[in-house]
Amino acid sequence: MVVQRVLEWEVVRIVDACTTLNHAKQVHAHIYRHNLHQCSYVITKLLRLLTALPHLPLHSYPLLLFSQIHTPNNPFLWTALIRAYALRGPLSDSLQLYSSMRKRRVAPVSFTFSALFSACAAAKDAPLGAQLHAQTLLLGGFASDLYVNNTMIDMYVKCGDLHSARKVFDEIPLRDAISWTSLIVAYIKRGDMEAARDLFDGLPVKDIVAWTSMVTGYAQNAMPKNALEVFRGMCDAGVEIDEVTLVGVISACAQLGASRYAIWVRDIADSSGFGGGSSVLVGSALIDLYSKCGNVGEAYDVFKGMRERNVFSYSSMIVGFAIHGLARAAIKLFYDMLETEVKPNHVTFVGVFTACSHAGLVDQGQKLFATMEKCYGVAPTGEHYACMADLLGRAGHLEKALRLVEAMPMEPNGAVWGALLGASHIHGNPDVAEIASRHLFELEPDNIGNYLLLANTYATAGRWEGVSRVRKLMREKKLKKNPGCSWVEAKNGMIHEFVAGDVQHPEINEIKKELNDLLERLKDIGYQPNLGAVPYGIDDEEKRLLLMNHSEKLALAFGLLSTDAGSTIKIMKNLRICVDCHIVFCGASKVTGRKVVVRDNTRFHHFLNGACSCSNFW
Repeated sequence: MVVQRVLEWEVVRIVDACTTLNHAKQVHAHIYRHNLHQCSYVITKLLRLLTALPHLPLHSYPLLLFSQIHTPNNPFLWTALIRAYALRGPLSDSLQLYSSMRKRRVAPVSFTFSALFSACAAAKDAPLGAQLHAQTLLLGGFASDLYVNNTMIDMYVKCGDLHSARKVFDEIPLRDAISWTSLIVAYIKRGDMEAARDLFDGLPVKDIVAWTSMVTGYAQNAMPKNALEVFRGMCDAGVEIDEVTLVGVISACAQLGASRYAIWVRDIADSSGFGGGSSVLVGSALIDLYSKCGNVGEAYDVFKGMRERNVFSYSSMIVGFAIHGLARAAIKLFYDMLETEVKPNHVTFVGVFTACSHAGLVDQGQKLFATMEKCYGVAPTGEHYACMADLLGRAGHLEKALRLVEAMPMEPNGAVWGALLGASHIHGNPDVAEIASRHLFELEPDNIGNYLLLANTYATAGRWEGVSRVRKLMREKKLKKNPGCSWVEAKNGMIHEFVAGDVQHPEINEIKKELNDLLERLKDIGYQPNLGAVPYGIDDEEKRLLLMNHSEKLALAFGLLSTDAGSTIKIMKNLRICVDCHIVFCGASKVTGRKVVVRDNTRFHHFLNGACSCSNFW
């Protein structure tokens, strides 16, 4: 008996070292020669080897091997084949084997259920998963099996049944980091950060995966301050950070757009060993961060200092150049990339088309769009069509843009019609605006921005009946306008927020005095308020008051008060900068000798010596 055991172990050792079908056949012959062909332990090992060979059909050799066992009463033997069919399909064969196993009164083991739950997750078959869940309860003994419960939670999560996943989690007596983290990540993907944070706070021991999930989750759900708060907690807890954590926190800093955060997080990257161009992931994220903080020169320095560059590095830099109006630099970098082994992807082309759009390079954009699939292997997506509609529309080719949209091979999405609506507003074309908004009202019925843009287009064209009709629709839908908000970075790095008509800031009186003084100086060089920027049927004096209280003007005045002479003033705005504010900022850069950088919801504007980097094309 001892000799038999030693022989089994020796054969199993040989099986574990096999890598090809030829090897497997030789070992199988060895098994027969030593009369081990009915040994479940040995045959299970051989079966696992055969089912792992990628090009060997399961219904041939593996199934034949299994069928030659006279009394297959070993659950691991059954599970080896069940798991193989669960992974490679069809799932129905895996279930049929499980049914045959139960008919023979062979009790399944935890690996049997984990394989079946994984297959249900891959097939997104929640009802079947629920039936197998019932089997674990009927058979008993699996309630405290952590491995089974974790794969069950994962199955419900991947099937989109988060309620059942949470119910399993709440009822299991034993949990580990995987149990907690899989559910936390599921809530994050759904955007329910409150539920994710509730689970995270209850997690007894938080590892790097849990911390990183929360940091990236807050960043992905546009809650950057929460992401920084969790990251600071992670550092205080002494948890080691990795590249993924850093990319998450850098993304959060990019959303805030403040230079002090860029300096802070770059120091952390350097001290963690991921700075100095050593990490392509962190380097690409830093390029995006500096670009969104208005420091495109610093972003390019990071790019040049990277030891290795991939498509994300190039794409981030191309997009960075594009949103700062440096179209020629963006296109040159694109062609420089083509000289390397790095191939462009769909994000690269979004960056190039954005650059063309912001600079009015219609011919350049059209040529690249026509050749992107044939020459570079990138099929145009809805996002690329949106860029092209924007490019043509901004340049005034509205009819051509409309024909392009109507000829799209896929259904136009909100971004495509939104680009057309925006271009219609810029060029005062209410007819095309009506066509675009009709589709947008179906696709995005609660997006108030579309209603406001149509109303403003009607107002510019003097169609006040249309304005009234849209506003009535907004009232019926109970849609409320998001107030214009602007943020400015003070000398000490603190961010100050202003809303349109702000009276809450502690220095509001000094700010308004500074703004009045600035406007008087601008009048001396010919400034007149652009009353057409106010889309309301009110008298001129009321329009002047509304314009004066725009949030970006208040932020500019505060910036002039709170920063050193000669330093750059950086402002962020949640909406597109209006025509009148654009004129004021151009003039302010001339009379004060200050550079002003404004990041609105479309691009960056660099105002210097009375001119803007967008060349008034935005």
